[in-house]
Amino acid sequence: MTKTSIKSRRARETRLKAYGIASISFALIMLATLLISIGLNGYSALQQAYFKVEVSIDVEKFIDESGALNNKKMNLFNWDSLVQSALIEMFPAVKDRDEKKELFAIISANSGYDLKETVKSNPLRNGSQNLAVWLHLSDDADQYLKGRLSIEIPEEDRRISDKQIAWVDSLVERDIAKLKFNKTFFTSADSREPESAGILGSVIGSALTLFVTIIFALPLAVMAAIYLEYFAKPGRITDFIEVNVNNLAAVPSIVFGLLGLSVFLSTFGLPRSAPLVGGLVLGLMTLPTIIIASRASIRSIPPSIREAALGLGASKMQAALHHVLPLAAPGILTGTIIGMAQALGETAPLLMIGMVAFIIDIPTTFTSSATAMPVQIYMWSDSAERAFYERSSLAILFLV
Repeated sequence: MTKTSIKSRRARETRLKAYGIASISFALIMLATLLISIGLNGYSALQQAYFKVEVSIDVEKFIDESGALNNKKMNLFNWDSLVQSALIEMFPAVKDRDEKKELFAIISANSGYDLKETVKSNPLRNGSQNLAVWLHLSDDADQYLKGRLSIEIPEEDRRISDKQIAWVDSLVERDIAKLKFNKTFFTSADSREPESAGILGSVIGSALTLFVTIIFALPLAVMAAIYLEYFAKPGRITDFIEVNVNNLAAVPSIVFGLLGLSVFLSTFGLPRSAPLVGGLVLGLMTLPTIIIASRASIRSIPPSIREAALGLGASKMQAALHHVLPLAAPGILTGTIIGMAQALGETAPLLMIGMVAFIIDIPTTFTSSATAMPVQIYMWSDSAERAFYERSSLAILFLV
């Protein structure tokens, strides 16, 4: 009877281990499937189609009396026409106006701007000089070169025509069009054109927002946890505070966005779509999580440590700050990391304070207009262009 009971218990233990291993394996397989799927969709965004154009720059048009480049003159100059003229020289057979319009569609709409920025960053000599520049092809040409647009699809069902494909193939055959590393993705802010869009603006926006969040939430949460554990007298008020802290951790995040809209924007008049406001809103949302984790970590420290400090003459505050808090720091940091990860992935509260916006400038201060990584990914995934789809997948990997 005893041997049968022992054998049965061991069998149950073996099954329990098998269930645990199976659960962990299933979770790892699902995670790997998710990451591989996103990676296969997004890896191609690491490359971008470029074409080389040679243009003649008359430096005299852009310098002032002192011999320095005049930004106003450069901004007023029609750089698009310069690129288009160079493209026409590559395809002299294109004469018809509609054909020219179709030809210009294979290059980025921002090619003129990119050329201007390249000229600004390169030292120019006096007089006229030729400059060879690699500029972006359009997103449709880019997708074709990456093999994501099949020519077997009927022409009327795809965004790139047979003529445009022939022109792109001609550029490739002449070795003046190729796929290169897409540094624009990492060095630029958002753009209406997929080939010019990058994540730098949203990365800096998220960093500024999270900096405000942690500076605002962490000290308040730790002080609140210490007070509730060591200084608050038992009673209805303390119970009321504890219940509300626990309830706030379960409040939908968009409610904090409404709070930020009514308090920070309407009452205090803080700037809309600013990392400062986003950080304060996310700080309020993260506060209960860090308080709960901090209290649990402080409670796990043996009472004898605090009692020994008090017995040696330390005050309650000294015992808490000098002896208990350092030992509780790992648990507090764990709760903080969980709260920051939650804040980094939030979109709903930012929607209410205007951070779901098209921002082409890289934020430089806490009051600059900015957006965040999850918002950027959401807007890209909602765009019709397939090139935005692969960029959103790569941005997800970057966020993870």
